[in-house]
Amino acid sequence: MPQITPEGAAKMIEAKRRLLERFRADESGKFQPTTLQTTPAERESKRLPDGQHLTKGFPILDLGVRPELTPHNWTLRIWGEVENPVELSWDNFKSLPRARQTTDFHCVTTWSKYDVDWGGVRFSDLAALVMPKMEAKFVIQHGGEGYTTNTPLEELMDSDVLIADEMILDINGERSDWIPIPRERGGPVRLIVPKLYAWKASKFLIGLHFSSHDAPGFWEERGYNNHADPWRNERYS
Repeated sequence: MPQITPEGAAKMIEAKRRLLERFRADESGKFQPTTLQTTPAERESKRLPDGQHLTKGFPILDLGVRPELTPHNWTLRIWGEVENPVELSWDNFKSLPRARQTTDFHCVTTWSKYDVDWGGVRFSDLAALVMPKMEAKFVIQHGGEGYTTNTPLEELMDSDVLIADEMILDINGERSDWIPIPRERGGPVRLIVPKLYAWKASKFLIGLHFSSHDAPGFWEERGYNNHADPWRNERYS
């Protein structure tokens, strides 16, 4: 897998480190994690998680490295604790059952955006293709710039988890038609996991490793929460 260059990542790491320190120093309790479990119904009744604010824009945050992936050179490798490991070409991926959905998007840097339209392949449909073994408990996502993040397999099996390759871009009320996900927003393919903070959904997705054990990813190794539920304020460890 490609590796994130220290130069490309340094600025974002430092900015998020300062943000982490600010949240840890906060004494109001606003940004402190809660031990309460949340259900889908509770999340729906309290749509905006604590500590978040709505934006009509759509900020772009990345590590300063945007791999030159296109439908011509992109592949998605799926391996590990699966019965049918595969490496999908763009045509393979586009031939899978398609889905479109409208979901909210929550960034750990405290902004949220309602009603974002995404299109792609449901993770659960892809899982049915590769058939995870009983030993598979976690999925390690790999981005084309070297990014990794870890998620329990069970959480990715929800019907709103999408391996997305298209979106409607809505910035300050100006809506596009359906378009391929732009490179600056993680295209050509990125994961969407609406119920977790957005860092738990890799941009530039090129690999899914089904694993029997957890393996903290890029931000988790740098102090970010291993689970990342916005309704439990699970921002940092």
